[in-house]
Amino acid sequence: MTNEFSEPFLLEAERHAAWGAAQLEALTAFLPDGPWTADLPSCLYRQGGLELRVALLGTYDMEEQSWMWGWANPGMRGTEVVALTAAIERYGRACGIPELTAEVVDLSGFEDPRRAAEMLAFTGMGVAEAPGYMGLEAGPGTQVYFLPDDPQVPRAALQPVTLPRTLLTGAGLIGRSAPHVVGGYFDHHGVPHRTEGDRIVADLPAGNAVEVRFDALGRIAGVEVKVLS
Repeated sequence: MTNEFSEPFLLEAERHAAWGAAQLEALTAFLPDGPWTADLPSCLYRQGGLELRVALLGTYDMEEQSWMWGWANPGMRGTEVVALTAAIERYGRACGIPELTAEVVDLSGFEDPRRAAEMLAFTGMGVAEAPGYMGLEAGPGTQVYFLPDDPQVPRAALQPVTLPRTLLTGAGLIGRSAPHVVGGYFDHHGVPHRTEGDRIVADLPAGNAVEVRFDALGRIAGVEVKVLS
């Protein structure tokens, strides 16, 4: 990613990188193939015979190369379908993250504006603790993004066996701060963890434990999972 996003935004995105990537895999596996429709006043999304309750996360205008948050959409402001995404704006104000509080984010200066839009969607998903997001073509030059807001969507669980791959994948998405990725993953899953020098040590469920070591540059140098039989 370019450095045109603010540091607070990038660090927030890092906190959600590992669990968010795993959750998007779970959502992709869950959604059936088929055309989609959405009834925004009813907060309903339909695809391949599946019906989900959703929130409007935002829209990306390919011509203007700009992102508009769902809570800022003039036709939807204050309605039920943007109630979940309004919490993203409140969080942004509380934490001083300008990208989450601007109604429209200009992405034209980014090397890859479309990827920057995906980063905004991903981070919004993380802040809202939503089980993924869907980005879909909504017309010529417009991409619309929804957050599932429905218990039908499976939540990606912490799996000790795949934990090293999950953490390494998350750390490679943005590449800003691997400790933020690891700490954010454990925070998301409610796992107690502590920093000990160049390590983060976490106490996994059922008495298992994991030790994540970092090198001098702050990159993940190793993940050791101790699984009790």
